[in-house]
Formats: sequence, C-alpha cells, structure tokens
Amino acid sequence: MKPMLLAAAMALMPLATLAHSDTFTADLSHWAEADHRSEANVARNPYRHPVQTLEFFGLHPDMTVIELWPGGGWYTEILAPFLRDNGTFIAASFETEPKQDTPRNRYRAGAGKRYQQKLAATPSLYDKVQVVTFDPPTTTRLGVEASAHMVLTFRNLHNWAMAGDLQAVFEAAFEVLTPGGVFGVVEHRANPGMPAESGYMDQQQMIDLAKKVGFRLAASSEINANAKDSKDYPKGVWTLPPSLRLKEQDKQKYLAIGESDRMTLKFYKPEI
Repeated sequence: MKPMLLAAAMALMPLATLAHSDTFTADLSHWAEADHRSEANVARNPYRHPVQTLEFFGLHPDMTVIELWPGGGWYTEILAPFLRDNGTFIAASFETEPKQDTPRNRYRAGAGKRYQQKLAATPSLYDKVQVVTFDPPTTTRLGVEASAHMVLTFRNLHNWAMAGDLQAVFEAAFEVLTPGGVFGVVEHRANPGMPAESGYMDQQQMIDLAKKVGFRLAASSEINANAKDSKDYPKGVWTLPPSLRLKEQDKQKYLAIGESDRMTLKFYKPEI
C-alpha cells in the first residue's frame, strides 16, 4: 500500500485493528534474518518469534514506535531498519550520566552507553534512531502527549514491578500514545502466586493494571507460549536460556525446555 493510502486508512480506524500486509511481513522477515544480526541473536528467533509478534501488534513502517528499555538492542535490530525510511523509532533507554553513584545506576549507565555504542557502530541502519532517557521513578515522560502510534516492551515488566514503578510505566505509555495507539507487551508468564522476583508476572494482573490506567485489551496471543516451562527453578526465569544462571548444572535439561513461557498482550488507548 502506498504511504498516502496507508495514512488515509490509518485515519479511519484504530491502530489496534489494522491488518498487516504481505510486503510488511517480508520486510520484517528480512531484517529478522539479516547479516547485521549476530548468529546468537538470530538463533533466538524461534523462541522470540519477532515477525509474528510484531505482526500481531500491527506494526507498520510509517509509525512512530517507542521501545522501552531496549537492553542490548535485540528488537532494535529489527525495528530500527524497518522504520528507518518512513517511520520513527525511539529507544527509551537508561540514564547514561546518573546523578547518584549506586550499583544499580552504574549497571544501567553501562547498559545505556553500550546501547548507544551499538547504534553509532552501524549508522547505515541506526542513524535515525532517537534515544530518550526513561529511568523510573525519576524520569518517566516518554515524549509529547499523544505523539506515538505504538509503545513496545519485551520482558521488562518484572523489573519495574520489583522497583515499584510498574503503574508509572503503564501511565507513561498511555500518555504518549495517540488515541487508538497500541501498547504491546511481551513478558514471562507466572503461575498463580509467583512473586515478581522470580522474573515471571501474572497475566491477569497485567491486564487489570492496564485497564486501571485506561487501556483496553485488543487481543492476547500464544505466539510466545512454552508449555515446557514449569517455572519452578532455583534461579527463577534466569535459570533458563539465554541466561542459564546455573551454568553447566543441568544445562542440557534447561536447553531442552528452551526460553520462558511468555504472555503476548496487545492493548490500545481508546478514542475519547
């Protein structure tokens, strides 16, 4: 679809309902397998299902998309080049020059600097990436109100929950999204009663929190489900790959299980 026609179509319906074209799927598949990605990152595609996940969220190449806490840039490697020519990709990353010197701040600052170095190393793909600081609870504003079509987060909810910042994150996403805009969430899925310290989160609780701040649930998907994940490990979710916190202890057992069972939730900001 031509950009002008796509824009007109988008104006007539909520982003949460937009269909995905074969052309967009081919582009996403290309970037998910492209040579700029390391073998280790591409090897995780069967566990993380990036193409199917981004299709489910309704990603289009002319959107303004914010990724919360992109970490090492696993999804950035797909999102940034896909959006580079016609859209806008914004990485909401860590504060790289924190005011207080604490172990947590040092870790976050180091991760934020490594992410920026990654972007700088390949300007042909990442030269248009915009980086903003998102460091709850001190910095939670993601941009101008109603300025983004999509906010995405991948396996971060437990971090914010453990710090007591989860509702503030959901509120920030709600504020920055346009009416009809999508909040896409992928997270390790808990069994009932599991604490956030395990790395797993309760799916219904996440749905309830999203509704509390104003979102509506468009759909949920089992794209990233894993029935082999029993969720009862010595080091929580980090026992499984890719972390393998127990190192060689029962390594083959955990490799056979694979990566965690994950919820995939698509929320939208209702029209007012």
